[in-house]
Amino acid sequence: MLENERALVLKMVLKPGESDAFHRHNNETVYFEKGSKLKIETLGGEPIIADVPDGHVMWHEAWTHRVTNLGEQTAIAIIVEEK
Repeated sequence: MLENERALVLKMVLKPGESDAFHRHNNETVYFEKGSKLKIETLGGEPIIADVPDGHVMWHEAWTHRVTNLGEQTAIAIIVEEK
């Protein structure tokens, strides 16, 4: 959606049953326009399953992860990542 020398803004859309590939983000803020039941996997860690509500906002330090939509609605998130 936007990229400059300080930030990268992405839109994530995951339909029910979809997963993204393992990928890395720098420090990020995520706004869930549409939430869903999500499984978040990290390299070597235990999976986290979370019912993410519409409008939820989270911040996370740099990490590598994969997200799977276990819910019945499409998950839509706006990600603002530091460069």
